[in-house]
Amino acid sequence: MDRQHKHDFVETWTGPLAEGFDRETDLATLTVYLQKLSDDDLMEVLLPRLSQEELTTFFKLVAVTLKRHLSDLEYHDLFLKQSPAKSRE
Repeated sequence: MDRQHKHDFVETWTGPLAEGFDRETDLATLTVYLQKLSDDDLMEVLLPRLSQEELTTFFKLVAVTLKRHLSDLEYHDLFLKQSPAKSRE
């Protein structure tokens, strides 16, 4: 199976995990948190416990953030992991 996703940063980051220290640490910490959050074992436990309101909040935050900061091509390539032409097939 050809894997499309990777989570290398969380496995190699050795710096501090903190918010508000400096931008580099903030970005690294958020990367680690998001990569840990997307772990299949954690999702299996956490997702069933979320309310519909919490799910909607997550969906809206992700959608707004992606739309604000990615072009359509980047969205298809980086988030969906497919070229726009493939998504129409």
